[in-house]
Amino acid sequence: MKFKQHKFAGFALAVLSMGTFGFAPQVSAQVQYEYAQQTYRSGQHTEVAYEGWRINDAGQTVLTFGYFNHNWEEELDIPVGENNFFSPGDQDRGQPTHFLPRRNRFTFDVVVGPDFGEDDELVWEVTSPNGKTRAAYGTLRQDYKLDNVVIMSETGALGAGSSDEKTRANIPPSVEVIGDNIRSVAVGEPVTIQTRVTDDGVPEPYDPMGFLRAFGGGAAALATPEMIRRRMMMTPPPRPTVTKHNGLFLSWNVYRATDTEAPVQEIVSFDPPQAKPWEDTRPSANSPWSFLWIPPEIPEDGIIDTQVTFDEPGTYVLWGRADDGGLYTDQYITVNVSP
Repeated sequence: MKFKQHKFAGFALAVLSMGTFGFAPQVSAQVQYEYAQQTYRSGQHTEVAYEGWRINDAGQTVLTFGYFNHNWEEELDIPVGENNFFSPGDQDRGQPTHFLPRRNRFTFDVVVGPDFGEDDELVWEVTSPNGKTRAAYGTLRQDYKLDNVVIMSETGALGAGSSDEKTRANIPPSVEVIGDNIRSVAVGEPVTIQTRVTDDGVPEPYDPMGFLRAFGGGAAALATPEMIRRRMMMTPPPRPTVTKHNGLFLSWNVYRATDTEAPVQEIVSFDPPQAKPWEDTRPSANSPWSFLWIPPEIPEDGIIDTQVTFDEPGTYVLWGRADDGGLYTDQYITVNVSP
């Protein structure tokens, strides 16, 4: 097993010897963009993003979109319609109506027909609850063309512009929902989702214990996971624009929901708590972009159980993403919740 020595060497020595993302705001005269100089728990809007385009395995042209919800905690609910639509053509192109916090990359795909040309645009426009409207413009410009290396680089899986032959050959994880893709439950009754995930082990999963065993010498036998985590908690996190710990994980989240009385994030609960598919860079967050995050253990049979409970009736679309750190595969199920 190969390890990136430059990334962990100093850390390993520090462990053995012991037995935020952030930026400096700059003054700007453009007060209307003050939200970009600060961070907020709630009350802010979401940007929408065009990530790029590619040709899928079926030979179709696919435009990929994501978003940036400026809130750290508030999850926005914006139904398809006058405040969340595509143009020209069908307003509903499978976009989310539930927006998780912060940066969410490569969230969904839109297949366009063969008549969609280089001079055409597909526009996704979203108006947030605070009244701010943002739009993303999908085109076939060559500088927006995606491939796996671009995706892995954009999510932070490759580090600072580096790659190798093995990583470039990475393939997305395989993910299968066991059972029906449409479920029915009552309010307060948990629904169990069984998901089988497998992967090729590329990119190499983040494993500080494995690194220590390989490069720590004889003293490594005395190290424990608790010692490593304690040392990590005492180490200032790095501050690159985006960095990510690689390793397979599965995350289920709400993708769409009908109108509810309470915010969706307050009425849908997941057990166990899910790893965040968004860039939560706070050091102790349950997110692969967090400094202290370590990939979860995957059961031998690859089957992961998740229980979801709903406190209000309605129709909910849940989105499951299997992510190996570099590439991802998505699945969706619909849950009809009765009173």
